[in-house]
Amino acid sequence: MFEALDAVVLARVQFAFTMTFHIVFPSFTIGLASYLAVLEALWLWTGRSVFLDLFKYWLKIFSIAFGMGVVSGVVMAYQFGTNWSVFADRTGPIIGPLMAYEVLTAFFLEAGFLGVMLFGMNRVGKGLHFFATLMVAVGTLISAFWILSANSWMQTPAGYTISAEGQFLPASWWEIVFNPSFPYRLVHMVLAAYLTTALVVGAAGAFHLLRDNRNEGARVMFSMAMWMAALVTPVQILAGDQHGLNTLEHQPVKVMAMEGHFTSHPDGAPLVLFGLPDQTRGEMRYAIEIPKASSLILKHSLDAPLNGLDTVPRENWPHVGLVFWAFRIMVGLGVLMLVLGVFSLFLRWRGTFYESKLLHRFALAMGPAGFVAVLAGWTVTETGRQPFTVYGLLRTIDSASPLAAPAVTMSLLAFAVVYVLVFAMGIYYILHLMAAPPHADEEGPAADEPTHAAGITPVPAMATVTGPKREP
Repeated sequence: MFEALDAVVLARVQFAFTMTFHIVFPSFTIGLASYLAVLEALWLWTGRSVFLDLFKYWLKIFSIAFGMGVVSGVVMAYQFGTNWSVFADRTGPIIGPLMAYEVLTAFFLEAGFLGVMLFGMNRVGKGLHFFATLMVAVGTLISAFWILSANSWMQTPAGYTISAEGQFLPASWWEIVFNPSFPYRLVHMVLAAYLTTALVVGAAGAFHLLRDNRNEGARVMFSMAMWMAALVTPVQILAGDQHGLNTLEHQPVKVMAMEGHFTSHPDGAPLVLFGLPDQTRGEMRYAIEIPKASSLILKHSLDAPLNGLDTVPRENWPHVGLVFWAFRIMVGLGVLMLVLGVFSLFLRWRGTFYESKLLHRFALAMGPAGFVAVLAGWTVTETGRQPFTVYGLLRTIDSASPLAAPAVTMSLLAFAVVYVLVFAMGIYYILHLMAAPPHADEEGPAADEPTHAAGITPVPAMATVTGPKREP
């Protein structure tokens, strides 16, 4: 049975599976680290204890999500050597240093200050603790910088030469790091992470407001989250539009799949809202269209011509249906985020922001929307690049290790079992922590003891993430 399966397809499925589990955690912790820094800054600035309580409340959740993100990311790195050894060999001189820079600059920075951030609230001065929190937040952003630089180079390769052995060699590190798609993708991803975090925080706040709309912590976290949704979503839509124009310039086939344009339109292309892409016949069935709107969006002219997939060899087509629908899921959720933000502003103006159960239920339902939108966006990005790992230069089928299908299948099944069991328990525990309402004198990740004159009391060896409350 295993022999009938394609080893390359199985390797792609395995990487997609582990990537799906992994990316939800960085997309949450990037935004949550910055949110924690803002909360601590507001506490130091205003002296309001509610900000400190919220900081400790979300710090416990951050510690678990951060750990799960690190573990899931390490597994992905091993797959470059096991399933994609040819890719690793051919692109190693470029991808390898970029990944190493991420470890040296971001991971070491996060690891160096994470312990102070988690357990040092009563062991170091307020200024030093805030600096540690700020460094962890900066570290997550630097990590996103290098990872997105490496991935963007695979999308829009630049600054390289190719050796006689077929290896990609660096010619200009500036052009490699700041390749044509990188600035757009960095902004788009960081804003997506902030919106993802805002929606989770907003959902938690809404959940507790539905139970008790007088809870001060729930009111503050919900208000901050809705401000983020209202202010950042329009910026994200603009950033996404600019990213799309950049993709049209450098990866036009991906945009053809996103738009569902199987045929060229010399006098203006329609915007296909919905339809059933038929890749075999090369047509969009049952299409619901807005005439010439795609040309208006992409070329800012109703009559601007747009090429279709009929101008591209079939062997270079991505999976059109997957790209087409993933793009619509991402855009549709973005529209709902905008509606949520505008609705929250309207209710603030009406003075019923904390009393509106409709708004609270809407925000609660939108809690997972950021994760789904991120996964849909990465599906568009990675599937739309196919059939290449390095766009236009190195095909996916030529990047895989010479493995038999049964070997890849067994490792895929092992990953599936372990990931589902371990990460399901982690996510359940995070949701369990969110289900508890924020309250005054919130505990942090460990039961801190105060600093004594003779020295610092060590952390108890058996202290847990939600250790027992310290007696005064």
